[in-house]
Amino acid sequence: MPRRRASDPRKTPLQARSRDTYDTILEATARILETKGLEAANTNAIAERAGISVGSLYQYFPGKTAIFAELIRRNDAATAEGLAALVAATAGQDLAVRLRALVHAAVAQQFARPRLARILDYLEATLGADETLAAADERIVGSIEALLHAHADELARPPTAVVARDVLWIAKGMIDGASLAGEGDGAAVEPRVVRALLGYLGVEDDAVREGEAVRAGIRPEGGSRRARLRRA
Repeated sequence: MPRRRASDPRKTPLQARSRDTYDTILEATARILETKGLEAANTNAIAERAGISVGSLYQYFPGKTAIFAELIRRNDAATAEGLAALVAATAGQDLAVRLRALVHAAVAQQFARPRLARILDYLEATLGADETLAAADERIVGSIEALLHAHADELARPPTAVVARDVLWIAKGMIDGASLAGEGDGAAVEPRVVRALLGYLGVEDDAVREGEAVRAGIRPEGGSRRARLRRA
């Protein structure tokens, strides 16, 4: 029998009432993390916030590390599921449009509960990955790689898993950095991230290029990239 890790829950709830208690513990932990910080998130405080006894908490989790790890697993699983759904929903659209949709979703997630997101990122790096987290990460990279494959003829780089992971970390780094710097307007962050991704992929964004030219009173030479391709 495999040895239980400190990051593993003690048991998986099966009945509705147990699942409610389990979810309440996780949300109580999230609330403490985002309002009081990591140092305040001990099992006594979590149980009090959840409205249960410490003994009841220990029925589900051996300690706070396991609660933190479960929060991270849920967050990463939701990200992977949402990204896969978004890639499928935008199939057939322009690459820039699809990247904007992905960046918009990522910014919305990070800026919805920014302090919690930053703490979970720190905890994930500290605790290390397990099989569940690794699977979610691979699914995220796989979704991005599938999107890039659909536009392979537009890219200056091959649509490999390495390039897909670069796309992920460029976006994550810029979004996390903006949040850490205290930027509160996610909408202002999104176009910067999209431009960085398109630049890395070697794709010209007609909307950005032509919009800047129009504002400068200049007609882009040769028309849009799409028109140039049609003439070719």
